[in-house]
Amino acid sequence: MTLTFRRLALPALLLTLAAAPTTALRAQQQLLTVEDAFRNPALAPANLKQLTWIPGSNDEFSFVRTENGQDELVRGRAAGGPLQPVVSMANLYKALQAAGAPTLKAAAFPQLQWAGPDAFVVSMPSRDVFRYSVADGKATKLLSYQAGADNVDFDPAKTRVAFTKEQNLYVSLPGQENVAVTTEANPAIVNGQAAHRSEFGITKGTFWSPKGTKLAYYRMDQTMVTDYPLVSVAPTPAQAEPIKYPMAGDKSHEVTVGVYDVASGKTVFLQTGEPKEQYLTNISWSPDEKSIYVAVLNRDQNHMWLRQYDATTGALVKTLFEETDTEYVEPTHPLMFVPGHPDQFVYQSERSGYNHLYLYSTSGKLLRQLTQGTWLVTDVLGFDAKGKTLYYASNQDGTIQRHLYSVGLSGGKPKKLTSQAGTHAGTLSPSGEALLDSYSSQTTPRTVAVLGTKDGKARQQLLNAPNPISNYRLGQTKVFPIKAADGQTDLYARLITPPGFDPNKKYPAVIYVYGGPHVQLVTDSWLGGGNLWMQMMAEKGYVVFTVDSRGSGNRGLPFEQATFRQLGTQELADQLKGVDYLKSLPYVDSQRIGVHGWSFGGFMTTTMLTRAPEGTFKVGVAGGPVIDWRMYEVMYTERYMDTPQQNPEGYQKANLLGYVQNLKAPLLMIHGTVDDVVVWQHSLDYLKNAVDHGVQLDYFVYPGHPHNVMGKDRVHLYTKITNYLDQYLKPEAPAAGTSNGQ
Repeated sequence: MTLTFRRLALPALLLTLAAAPTTALRAQQQLLTVEDAFRNPALAPANLKQLTWIPGSNDEFSFVRTENGQDELVRGRAAGGPLQPVVSMANLYKALQAAGAPTLKAAAFPQLQWAGPDAFVVSMPSRDVFRYSVADGKATKLLSYQAGADNVDFDPAKTRVAFTKEQNLYVSLPGQENVAVTTEANPAIVNGQAAHRSEFGITKGTFWSPKGTKLAYYRMDQTMVTDYPLVSVAPTPAQAEPIKYPMAGDKSHEVTVGVYDVASGKTVFLQTGEPKEQYLTNISWSPDEKSIYVAVLNRDQNHMWLRQYDATTGALVKTLFEETDTEYVEPTHPLMFVPGHPDQFVYQSERSGYNHLYLYSTSGKLLRQLTQGTWLVTDVLGFDAKGKTLYYASNQDGTIQRHLYSVGLSGGKPKKLTSQAGTHAGTLSPSGEALLDSYSSQTTPRTVAVLGTKDGKARQQLLNAPNPISNYRLGQTKVFPIKAADGQTDLYARLITPPGFDPNKKYPAVIYVYGGPHVQLVTDSWLGGGNLWMQMMAEKGYVVFTVDSRGSGNRGLPFEQATFRQLGTQELADQLKGVDYLKSLPYVDSQRIGVHGWSFGGFMTTTMLTRAPEGTFKVGVAGGPVIDWRMYEVMYTERYMDTPQQNPEGYQKANLLGYVQNLKAPLLMIHGTVDDVVVWQHSLDYLKNAVDHGVQLDYFVYPGHPHNVMGKDRVHLYTKITNYLDQYLKPEAPAAGTSNGQ
């Protein structure tokens, strides 16, 4: 699993409060609370629920809207015109119950999946699947699957479903329900679940063929992986609930790929061969269902082979091409076959140092590179119906921005389709002639528009979300570059100043840090990529600061690989450049700077408190921190650090147990007791080492919580973090007549 705090969710100024009449001004004096920051959905920008294109339609889309307190599904056409009601929530539930669904209180419109232009399917909590016909307004029961099912995955036609229960894989289809694909008795051998700790872009463990006649799936043998003890304190006495957790340098699991034929009920396995400790990533079906393509990566993660296998026999057909890198290769995207050209596909690769698009033939011949430059393709949206044009998102117009583009498969320069500076995310219509563009910027909470792909012009506006925090007394947010420790590289930073800012005052500062791979915190999007807790801290009288140091995401391999084999060192140097910037501001109190982060950010918080010069930080709060990379998972750690056997010096230098005696500032360390990402032992070892060295620190655990503390307990967590920072940084009391929101 990618090590990331999930999830926090350029012009200079984010938000200013305009002069207003007295009544409005009083409304604008509202202050945020921790409850607001994490449990008040009214303060998130409005969105269109379940917005999607309808497959097989003439570029129609649908979403759920609320009219007179009632949810209803509506559909519209990309070309414009009024929205057409499809079905209200009340009528849908009546139709479902008439078809045999249990009586349920309809609290919200159920999740649906379109099965074509005239019907959609709905999965009920009872594990019954119903098909609703738009034409006659009736529902019919399609199939059922077992209670307690996980990893539910429908085939493209939405007539078959794969699911897992415990370690086994099942399929259900009309007339054949709960068919066991596997009958594994050993719980250490897992079928149909995401393999390789969900690294390499892996999000699931089942892969239906285009017509749904076959199902490829991961089989993960973990018998050779050490059991790691997690303990549930919910029952009395407590119970051990061990997990398989492969630590860096230790034995890893062994994965194979099965291919199940629905008609015959037989399974063959791809002959992926030796060594067994390899990574099978980016599984892709050919359009004719005859072949499966797999990006095979060695355990060292510096050599990738893109291979074709026969889906009927499992035999290796050929290796199309290879990629190597002195640091690492990280394949994260499946092949995308070109419509109308089943012998051509587009492949995403970082071989140039930046993620770009390459057009290949199935013989393995590179036909042409479609995009190039010192920027990244961040998402591929799809092809037009004729397979002549590809649509994608990238940051080629600015590191902290995202725009939508098209490029011809025959070559030529990319064409920019969006113009407003900020962050655009798109989904492509069935014909490829329209895009749903979801947009935000530092001053725009969210808009959703239908764009034409030929000219990028808006055909219709579906949403203009109002500012949900316009009645709150917010400060200003600036996003800007500073120089990295190398004196050359631009790093992007976000600075939030308190409302009623007085440049003659001295304010304490809080740094929010992450700094690890695949994460970008500073963006030209709503709140500059920040969150409401940061705005609340500014209201309380803090300057709140974040900088994306080298090693973080969406900047290309030269930027990311600066930290290779030495996690924590370059990141620290860059974070200290951020501290230097803060200290250069006359209104920042250089003696009152605190730092907080979670996960990789917890590692960085602890690093900053113990490897930076003494006195740099007044206080820190480290959540779910990696302390010793030797105890983190194989896939992630060995990519960035090699193995402990290959890089003992790097592991020793990054091991925070060796710096405990340097801890002089107050540190609050927090951990969930059943964390299966950064196991609890990290912070417990740190605590034990602190005791051994006579070093004091504060410590808090959240019983029963995994890597992130979510739900209502998140309010408790951030109240604790806020109070701890207040205790040591002591901002000035708010002006008379206001509340600190606690």
